Amino acid sequence: MYRLYKKNELSFSLVWIIAYVVLLSLADNLSASLGTLKIITAPVCIIFTLLILGFIKKHNLWEQYGLCSFKGDLKKYLYFIPLVLITSVNLWNGITMNTSIAETALFILSMACVGVIEEVIFRGFLFKAMCKDNIKLAVFISSITFGMGHIVNLLNGKDLIATLLQICYASAIGFLFTIIFYKGKSLLPCIITHGAVNSLSIFAVDNSSLICGVITAVILCIVPIAYALWILRETKKLEKDENKDRW
Repeated sequence: MYRLYKKNELSFSLVWIIAYVVLLSLADNLSASLGTLKIITAPVCIIFTLLILGFIKKHNLWEQYGLCSFKGDLKKYLYFIPLVLITSVNLWNGITMNTSIAETALFILSMACVGVIEEVIFRGFLFKAMCKDNIKLAVFISSITFGMGHIVNLLNGKDLIATLLQICYASAIGFLFTIIFYKGKSLLPCIITHGAVNSLSIFAVDNSSLICGVITAVILCIVPIAYALWILRETKKLEKDENKDRW
């Protein structure tokens, strides 16, 4: 893999993305066939996470891919308060136990790993591979690819409209996460938020109302995009001030 990484980082990132999407889909389907939620997915996610982190550690790429402390003025990032709102989305209709304790634990473990995996491969590998040539295009593709990755939910029996809405707001959240990583040089806020959002979905109260789904999707599009634009504006001011001080 390191040879591919050195030869072509974009191809390297795409290999990881394809492998992840295929393996996770197969693992979810196998888990469902066995009748226990995430029973196969959890170990697959753990192994995949260890492989990614092992590669990064072996080649000392921690800072390259944002697995380091946040480098930014937290005031300019509103102390990440909007991330708390995004994290709470699955609790807006209430809290319930949808599965057994064992399945809940397997689900949370899987989703914590997914937070690491998806942030590293979409924001880390893919974005970093593309931003060397065109930063705006890199932001766009990293965001859209992240959103489109959720189309695999259709293969797992999810509703078409719900999946399309998820693709829309996942792209918006992907845009925000990319901006946070680009400006703050750390993926940790994104990993924590991503893992928390996914994990808390196991406690969500099912609401099949199309209107509620649309309203939630709209909020989850507006908040991330507005927050990302705020970060861009505030960091741009900071960069201008720093340039003035140098002169």
